[in-house]
Amino acid sequence: MHRVCLLLVVLAVTFATTVASAQSKPPKREIVQVAGDLYRFHNNFHVSVFLVTPDGVIATDPINADAAAWLENAIRERFGKEIRYVIYSHDHRDHIAGGEVWADTATVIAHENARRAIIGEQRPTAVPQVTFSDRLTVELGGKRVEVIYPGRSHSDNLVVLRFPDERALFAVDFISVKRVAYKDLPDSYWPDWLDTLRVVEGLDFDILVPGHGPNGTLADVVEHRAYLQSVHDQVLAALREGLSLEETQKRIDLSAYDQLGMFEQWAPLNVEGMYRRLALQRRGN
Repeated sequence: MHRVCLLLVVLAVTFATTVASAQSKPPKREIVQVAGDLYRFHNNFHVSVFLVTPDGVIATDPINADAAAWLENAIRERFGKEIRYVIYSHDHRDHIAGGEVWADTATVIAHENARRAIIGEQRPTAVPQVTFSDRLTVELGGKRVEVIYPGRSHSDNLVVLRFPDERALFAVDFISVKRVAYKDLPDSYWPDWLDTLRVVEGLDFDILVPGHGPNGTLADVVEHRAYLQSVHDQVLAALREGLSLEETQKRIDLSAYDQLGMFEQWAPLNVEGMYRRLALQRRGN
């Protein structure tokens, strides 16, 4: 009995030590030039971008308070600039927490729907001072950023940022590069998401910077839409036949996209999420 108790104590201590070690592991952070004066900020699995101008910096998602403080210091040391504008991609906490760190020098901008969600859900970040409905141009130090609301997708307030001089586009969460969509498509609108991707396909850019993963191009937007279109169309057809979720998952064929990242883990969840969303949003006979 004593040996069993001792073993349990040892196992508990080992587990606690492992967890503490994982939690204390410093985050992976780096700044990489995208093109011209545009830089990509990488914080573990999240990405934001910032534009350096003679009069200061236009930043995007702070990600969290610690990441925001780190980036603010890095920008001061490397470029000798202050953050003057912050543009939130959307209202979700994992991208925009920590905006209060920059609020003493920066004006915070977001879509009008994002502001309502940030206040209503009490997101831990600075409340936007400037909002818009369709498009907004931010100018600083002779540089320009176009903020565009392309429609509902992953939330009803997600915007994209186009940097004309750098020919780059920053798009978070609703476009993945060489990867299927995230899990069961949380907070999503259909078929709006597909229409929104078509709007993005019509924008003029060369470099796509997503909120997660590597940079891509317009071709990656087209591929992602084609994948989601296939999921949507097959699930809708199954619903119209009265198939259950289990029957739908057995029938659906996404093998044309099995080379995409996280296919085995997330494609079944994509089908499940699409099924539940369409079942709620459609009106059958």
